[in-house]
Amino acid sequence: MAKFELKLPKMGESVAEATLTNWLKEVGDTIEMDEAVLEIATDKVDSEVPSEVEGVLVEKLFEVDDIIQVGQTIAVIETDGGDASQAEAKVEAPAPAIIAKVEAPVLAAKVEVSAAIESSGDRFYSPLVKNIAAAENISQSELDAITGTGKDGRVSKNDILQFVENRTSQPQKTVVTSSAVEKSYPKVADKKQATPVSVNGGDEIIEMTRMGKLIAHHMVESIQTSAHVQSFIEADVTNIWNWRKKVKSDFMKREGENLTFTPIFMEAVAKALKDFPMMNIALDGNNIIKRKNINLGMAAALGDGNLIVPVIKNADQLNLVGMSKAVNDLASRARNNQLKPDDIQGGTYTVTNVGTFGSIMGTPIINQPQVGILALGAIRKVPAVIETPDGDFIGIRYKMFLSHSYDHRVVNGALGGQFVKAVSDYLEAWDINREI
Repeated sequence: MAKFELKLPKMGESVAEATLTNWLKEVGDTIEMDEAVLEIATDKVDSEVPSEVEGVLVEKLFEVDDIIQVGQTIAVIETDGGDASQAEAKVEAPAPAIIAKVEAPVLAAKVEVSAAIESSGDRFYSPLVKNIAAAENISQSELDAITGTGKDGRVSKNDILQFVENRTSQPQKTVVTSSAVEKSYPKVADKKQATPVSVNGGDEIIEMTRMGKLIAHHMVESIQTSAHVQSFIEADVTNIWNWRKKVKSDFMKREGENLTFTPIFMEAVAKALKDFPMMNIALDGNNIIKRKNINLGMAAALGDGNLIVPVIKNADQLNLVGMSKAVNDLASRARNNQLKPDDIQGGTYTVTNVGTFGSIMGTPIINQPQVGILALGAIRKVPAVIETPDGDFIGIRYKMFLSHSYDHRVVNGALGGQFVKAVSDYLEAWDINREI
């Protein structure tokens, strides 16, 4: 018999840690190769960690809500084989304590779990949280008063470290805020409850989801970081409308893919980014990072109503068929919560289709650290002036608004306007006789 160490895999650039949200297997359970063992969450996406071997789960080294670093051993699986590459697992002292020392140097002194800190029936505290509470002399009542952002309302590492920081810098404000909230509203003890909490038969308290909290944080951070400004342009997409109507059936028969407008728009954006490479940049402090690759983020709706932005890598190198397959694949996996962390990493520019919800235009918020985002409005059939060599006349055309939000710290109005005009020009110049 051999033992295999299941480690937290690398989940894409800039992702160094993840929170354990749920164990799918218990000690003693049989595990098949590639079968999911646990669920994790990063600040980007939720995911599953599969097993690389067949065997029996013999030890779990982390609890739900613990923070795990990439490369750390999560669990030990006993296998039948004697493969020398699967060395005997060495279960070391509690890994959460190591995290505490790395992430919070103030805890480098002797850390012991305080006997006074206990989990209750509706409030679980991980070993890491107990270690920090003991080191910072946080009482049971103080810990119980912390609003948890972890799964089922549990207090995470970030929650307790934020409490420590607030208590040190603004002790009075922290206490007053906590007291005021407790007096005004009843505590939501269990996030799993199906119905919201009613306040005096009127207003309701609805707990934000973990994804909702992350989105809220990123949106506020982006507004506070970038100087948002917008440019708008109306594009005539009549040729695209008629061309798609003509070829979509043959496209489905030949490629087995539904031809939507999105890949057509993505192709135009990728071409415009090649024409204006200073839109394909990121800002890092006082340094501008000019991206080599054009990786288009595509805002997609999740089943719970939230949005996520999977990325089409090297979009400028794809033809329309390849772009369609990439768009459909990412959209499908986003709806089914099957995106991998790497699928949402590395975007250099983002496109969001507000027209899906009936909006004719919008002012989207930049996806940091990018410097621009394009909103596609609904396609409308409108009367328009048509210019011909024989004179002007009124006709019915298919038109849409393109709304370009960009970071005015590094993108001036000329560049922001020229870029969205280039996208419009590519769309309006679409060849009605183009072969698929």
